[in-house]
Amino acid sequence: MKKILSKDGTTIAFDIFGNGPAIILVCAAFQTRSDRMMLQLASLLSPHFTVFNYDRRGRGDSGDTAPYAVEREVEDIETLINEAGGSAFVFGMSSGGVLALEAARKLAITKLALYEPPFVVDNSRHPLPEDYLKQLKELTTLGRRGDAVEYFLTKAAGVPADFVAPMRRAPFWPAMEDVAHTLVYDGIIMGDTMSGNPLPAERWSSVSIPTLVVGGGTSPEYQQNAVKALVDRLPNAKCHILESQDHNVAPDFLAPVLTEYFTK
Repeated sequence: MKKILSKDGTTIAFDIFGNGPAIILVCAAFQTRSDRMMLQLASLLSPHFTVFNYDRRGRGDSGDTAPYAVEREVEDIETLINEAGGSAFVFGMSSGGVLALEAARKLAITKLALYEPPFVVDNSRHPLPEDYLKQLKELTTLGRRGDAVEYFLTKAAGVPADFVAPMRRAPFWPAMEDVAHTLVYDGIIMGDTMSGNPLPAERWSSVSIPTLVVGGGTSPEYQQNAVKALVDRLPNAKCHILESQDHNVAPDFLAPVLTEYFTK
């Protein structure tokens, strides 16, 4: 593990794998750099790239500084890019992909890849409640971490409530509670892009770098529609569908696609 200070003095923890052009992995809600999926992906990419696998602020071994702002997370990525030599590829997973998009508006990212940013762009699923972020903030402020996790799973991730009760008894649940406060951060990053409305026309229009948006062929309709909508919005994007995968993508399916894309 290595640590570096972001612009606001927050400590960002990261691991480096492999050797080659730099690629920074931006993880999704609940994930840390120790997440099995992130570790496997970093390992599979390491023969071709220098992989920076980091803890987003508030997670794992990284620090956290109030008040939260998306701009601070963009600065964290900038700090890692500087550590990598001044430019890098970036891959973002789910809501981490939306953070990567925000970073691409400002930073020296040479190529970008995203896996299923969780937009809701039509009526193919229920949108988030209008007071979603307010409710999530209240639960985390009150220390009701388990309830915050359940609220995210049922309202944002679309997990049936009947499935959540046994999850609360599962061995992985405490790790989800540990990062429950960062669900608010992901909610701020997503903004109103899970409202059921089309993506804003101008928000990422300046992201002209090559961008690959990857989706799962067995993902729910709303996620597949989100992938298509984002590709249509970006000026230099293309789509790749992994036919046998869903939102919980297997690293050994994803890594070859990213390797081919970033090495072209």
